[in-house]
Amino acid sequence: MTETFISWGMDPNWAWGVATVAGILLIALPLMLAVAMIIYADRKIWAAIALRRGPNVVGPFGLLQSFADGLKVFLQETIIPSGANRGLFLIAPIITFTVALLAWAVIPFNSGAVLADINVGLLYILAISSLGVYGVILSGWASNSKYPFFSALRASAQMISYEVSIGFILIGVVLYADSFNLNEIIKAQQGHGLGIVNAFGFNLLMFPLAVMFLISALAETARAPFDLTEAESELVAGYQTEYSSMSFALFWLGEYANVLLMATLNAILFWGGWLPPIDWAPLYSVPGIVWLFAKILFFFFVFSWVKATVPRYRYDQLMRLGWKIFLPISLIWVFLISGWLMLTRYS
Repeated sequence: MTETFISWGMDPNWAWGVATVAGILLIALPLMLAVAMIIYADRKIWAAIALRRGPNVVGPFGLLQSFADGLKVFLQETIIPSGANRGLFLIAPIITFTVALLAWAVIPFNSGAVLADINVGLLYILAISSLGVYGVILSGWASNSKYPFFSALRASAQMISYEVSIGFILIGVVLYADSFNLNEIIKAQQGHGLGIVNAFGFNLLMFPLAVMFLISALAETARAPFDLTEAESELVAGYQTEYSSMSFALFWLGEYANVLLMATLNAILFWGGWLPPIDWAPLYSVPGIVWLFAKILFFFFVFSWVKATVPRYRYDQLMRLGWKIFLPISLIWVFLISGWLMLTRYS
């Protein structure tokens, strides 16, 4: 994009700046629209599974329901509790929302179609996603209310616990792809499954990691059955109990942006990203972004399906799964994968 602006006669420094801003807007604005639509899709999927209609009044088929909800919260008054730490109370949802957007800077939507094609893209996503805990813990503490604080402690412990196992799972992906760059990870999956399928997930050594990553992604984003941060019968409504108006909406938008990010990472790390499912020449005529979006929508459907059908875990079950099952298995799998690669690739 920078070269295009330079060809129009723009100064190179200005061209780089304008291209960067344009790239950010090309990602952020469609992402906000996508978040509004997946909230609608989420509610329709839950309704269908529960044999209900779901949103069907505002706009054709209820498509404008999310925008009506957004307008409602925008027009509401922002109420700040008298005992709250005003500065931290207001900045916490901003941190959550901003961090959810920052991770998309390194997501490749097609070959070369990425805002920042850095060599350590996977490390960048791991670092950015770990910052989300600050928004959660600050919101609970700044509210000066015991229930949001309990929920914030519970949420931060949950997020940190599953980030550990996610880190070891990602080591397995990096070992097979021999790169931290997300584009290179996708390219390494071409013809990987039996020389036919473009996916690490069809490798018997990698498939358990794909399953663990999917479950860990549910826990990392506090989606059911791991939504202990919003266990209404125990915590009123979670760490955002004292929030209203746009402050609450920023938490809501950040949560769904994170859900979309985790669905995207599932598609990129284990199921070929923007590559077609089968390594067959005619399928490459379809733009890669179409394949990526199809995979993202599939994993989002899985997230909604699980939320609508699986009962909530107890907290001790949640922690046992993370520390006593996923962590040891993912650590053992790192040794298995590295040993297999030493015997085959580096022998």
